[in-house]
Amino acid sequence: MQQFLFQQFYSEIQKKHPNFSESQILDETLKFVAFPSLEPQKTSPHLTGGAIDLTLGNQKGQPLDLGSEFDELSEKSATRYYEQHPNENKEALKNRRLLYNCMTAVGFTNYSEEWWHYDFGNVTWARRTNVPEAKYGAVEAIIETHQLKEFRYYEGLY
Repeated sequence: MQQFLFQQFYSEIQKKHPNFSESQILDETLKFVAFPSLEPQKTSPHLTGGAIDLTLGNQKGQPLDLGSEFDELSEKSATRYYEQHPNENKEALKNRRLLYNCMTAVGFTNYSEEWWHYDFGNVTWARRTNVPEAKYGAVEAIIETHQLKEFRYYEGLY
């Protein structure tokens, strides 16, 4: 799945920026999706169960304004974008502050290029919090006919 997502984002950026070199396309892609890897020091955060993508909603389940779409490939996706452009969208600024402060207050860390992405216990979280080892490594699952057949945990150490 990570390989599929990576390739999808890579292709989209390649189409959006036809003058970019391969290294520029790769750098831009890595802002929005982790490189597919099971290596303990480079594990994709979502492969561990220690990463979450989320938004805020109202009481009816309607998403609140956070200033950009989920997975939008734009500078407005950066968590601090509206901190640097406070008059552009005050509602998005308020909602991003709420999401960020609630999540970090309970120990999550945020990936600065995506307002929706938070980590806890994985390698990315460990690096950001200066913890010597991650709590979670990658989980490899074998799924057959939409059912979990078996799974294997990788070490969380880095």
